[in-house]
Amino acid sequence: MIARKLALFGVVLLLVSGCGLFSSRPGPDQVANDFLTKLAAGDVDGAAGLTDDPTGAKELLGKVREVLKPAGMTAKVEQVRSSGESSTADATAQLDWDLGNDHAWSYQTEFDLRREEDDWKVHWAPSVVHPKLAAQQTLGVTEVQPPLAPVLDRDGTPLLSPEQVVSILLDSKEAGDVGAVAGALAAALTPIDAAITQQSIVDGVAKLPAGQVYQVAALRDPDYQTVKPAIYELPGVRFTSQTSLLAPSRTFGSQVLPAVRKAVEEEIAGQAGLRVYTVNAAGAEVETLHEQAPEPAQAISTGLSRTAQTAAEDALESVPQAAMLVALHAGTGEVLAVAQNGPADAEGAVALTGRYPPGSTFKIVTAAAALSTGQAAADSALPCPAKTTIDGRRIVPNDHEFDKGTIPLHSAFAFSCNTTFAELAAGMAPDGLTKTADTFGLGVDFDIPAITTITGSVPPASDVVERAEDGFGQGKVLASPFGMALVAATVASGKMPVPSLLRGRETKVDHTPTAPAPTVLEPLRAMMREVVESGTAPQLKPYGDVRGKTGTAQFGDGTNSHGWFVGYRGDVAFATLLLGTNSSAPAVDASARFLAALG
Repeated sequence: MIARKLALFGVVLLLVSGCGLFSSRPGPDQVANDFLTKLAAGDVDGAAGLTDDPTGAKELLGKVREVLKPAGMTAKVEQVRSSGESSTADATAQLDWDLGNDHAWSYQTEFDLRREEDDWKVHWAPSVVHPKLAAQQTLGVTEVQPPLAPVLDRDGTPLLSPEQVVSILLDSKEAGDVGAVAGALAAALTPIDAAITQQSIVDGVAKLPAGQVYQVAALRDPDYQTVKPAIYELPGVRFTSQTSLLAPSRTFGSQVLPAVRKAVEEEIAGQAGLRVYTVNAAGAEVETLHEQAPEPAQAISTGLSRTAQTAAEDALESVPQAAMLVALHAGTGEVLAVAQNGPADAEGAVALTGRYPPGSTFKIVTAAAALSTGQAAADSALPCPAKTTIDGRRIVPNDHEFDKGTIPLHSAFAFSCNTTFAELAAGMAPDGLTKTADTFGLGVDFDIPAITTITGSVPPASDVVERAEDGFGQGKVLASPFGMALVAATVASGKMPVPSLLRGRETKVDHTPTAPAPTVLEPLRAMMREVVESGTAPQLKPYGDVRGKTGTAQFGDGTNSHGWFVGYRGDVAFATLLLGTNSSAPAVDASARFLAALG
């Protein structure tokens, strides 16, 4: 009897425990954990379905994710508190948002859970997302941009600085009489930019697809303020503003600074900051919840010199023909200045990539070739007749057919005797000038970060007449002002420096030439000084120890010529080229203005 009662009691226990086993539902801790897991995974529908207001939860959670656009999220339950058979519980959770671009937002939140019949639900309220998020509110987020980092010259002086730029836009649909509005805009803007005319605006609007607005101009804020009263109320005219990195003036460094800006635009932006805030039903900001400060980028340093750039531009400004000047630091190869006047700008970046006959400035290379092979010494007596005949086929004259008789090589260099150097070149090996030019950097290819350059070309010449013409820079020899500045820098420093522009960025070079021998450089430097002391560039005598070479270079049908001066003073090596001046004197005068401004 006792055994039967014990057995029956066991059956009762089994039924009771079995009833609890098969009718159990997830507890508040599990529901809280499931809710946060779905929330972190971006499963808005799943998370909302675990609340007691799925519609309201889905709407707000969807808006929050749309605003924050999280790259990722983690959420974990820290604690769930409930008592006995209570139908309520409360949870504490840690939410960690990855908002991308190294932006993180972490905080604690609390929410209630309630049991409805046998199921636990998260009691929905906006504060589930964040404790300070109230009813009828959502979140807003704004990137906070740091100021753009400036681009500095070698002395720390700004070359490109952040400035406010106002874009003037014309919406033809809103303008009504487009021609009249364009006329009013042109009247105000032409004094700032002569390229802006009534016709250019009308044409620009006509070329746009329907519905697009035309950008009439982008003005620095001070310029905009001067024209604002005349254009602000014009129909169809709108304005936007942004911060841009600008040079001191519209034309300053026109062939180098825009390229620098493009090369460093990602580096100067810095790391944006972030603000997360609550927004009320009217769309107004209520309270900041999270703020991460922006991190400005480091300033970009260049080897450019604002002083040298200004001096070079001022030296060329009054020249009516296309004019250009490139200056390098002879010791380091850093680009100090790249200047062009308006007519040269119209032809592109010709100071860096233009290829012109170098004329008598190439006698630097021819003299070096003769010295290096022992063909002639600086004191060797050589004929400098008014004209000479090469191989019975080509008559080579001196400028205005001057005749110096027999003189030392250094004097023939100073007086720029074409006949002397034609005869020297004619006696060289076909690749003699090519190899010597290479030691001075002509024909070397560089990959300089931010800019494109061409030094020039000196092809071997098997034909003796062609070789003779090459000897005074009139054959197939071509060079850019950049290339000839490199020649001058090589003479000054003793070896070809590798040019560079942005500090910290390496220039790639296709090969490293052998440096000219000291036994070549020493007499060559003296010869270049003689050009200034008693030769063809006496205008430069007042400006210190200037050494160089003048040159005129015929082009086209040979009736006109460009004017050159290539030289150095101290560590500043430069080449000045004026197109179509028919004399080297204007190039020497521009060089004098450049050196005078440098001090």
